[in-house]
Amino acid sequence: MTLKPDWGRWPNFTETEMRCKCGCGRADMDPGFMDRLQAMRGKTSTPFIVTSGYRCPDYNDRIAKTGRNGPHTTGHAVDLLCSGARAHEALFLAAAEGMTGVGVSQRGDHGSRFLHLDDLPAGNYPRPGVWSY
Repeated sequence: MTLKPDWGRWPNFTETEMRCKCGCGRADMDPGFMDRLQAMRGKTSTPFIVTSGYRCPDYNDRIAKTGRNGPHTTGHAVDLLCSGARAHEALFLAAAEGMTGVGVSQRGDHGSRFLHLDDLPAGNYPRPGVWSY
């Protein structure tokens, strides 16, 4: 049984920012993952800007190499817009809160740099793991 997210539980994040960008309206984030993300946010005074939260399988299949079963389709992943010192801080917070997957995209314009964070268990993907885009 999948638990429905209780958005009041995570004061620094909204259902709207976690919603799939395809227009399907789904924001099926995993409550345990959101607890980790909120714990990270609680340890810093600077907001996280979420550029991608939940992705429905159809949308993820169109935009990501992970196809219909990528980490975002499980509600266990986000992409955060950050670079430089903020990205460095987010990496340490992510490790401390049990994030097991970190994708690093830190090339080009600072306005497009991001970190992918997830808390997937070992299985289809090596965990813990760090990769670059």
